Amino acid sequence: MTAVPQRLVLATHNDHKVEELRRILGPRLGGIELLPYDGPEPVEDGDTFEANALIKARAAFEHSGIPAIADDSGISVDALGGAPGIHSARYAGTRDDADNLRLLLERMRGIETRAAHFTCAAAYVADGVEHVEVGVWPGSLLPAPAGGGGFGYDPIFQPDGVKTSAAELSPEEKNAVSHRAIAFVRLFDFITAL
Repeated sequence: MTAVPQRLVLATHNDHKVEELRRILGPRLGGIELLPYDGPEPVEDGDTFEANALIKARAAFEHSGIPAIADDSGISVDALGGAPGIHSARYAGTRDDADNLRLLLERMRGIETRAAHFTCAAAYVADGVEHVEVGVWPGSLLPAPAGGGGFGYDPIFQPDGVKTSAAELSPEEKNAVSHRAIAFVRLFDFITAL
């Protein structure tokens, strides 16, 4: 039986993800201290969200010696064969949210079938333990950005059962149902049961 860690390294350099994850986990963190990752960015050369999440968590664990969590997430569009998928953050080649969003809308011009979903794979790596949980958030793509909240593709993603974009949801609304919330809540259920 492994003990629940007192400290976790969050393997990301993305400040938006750090803030969002602290809000999502809130009381679930309990006495667990969430530490920032100051190590080098690993090469994300996996061919799935799960593989890339594990690559990041392993790198953070190896760099810090502290149990690590990481995620890999993105948007997949049915009409584009699942693209951008694992390439969501680098879709336009610039790692710029506005460029990625613009390119996706350009490629969707004239396409009526707009079903899409966000996927998040959340990984935990510690000495002798590797575990991944996946969350999926279904919806569709809007024809133009709406809302100033969120980040990434949120302004053009309309979750199923919602009349607005993800960028128009409050952080609390988004964090109750998003792909990242689903994956990390499941992951923390696993971690705290260790």
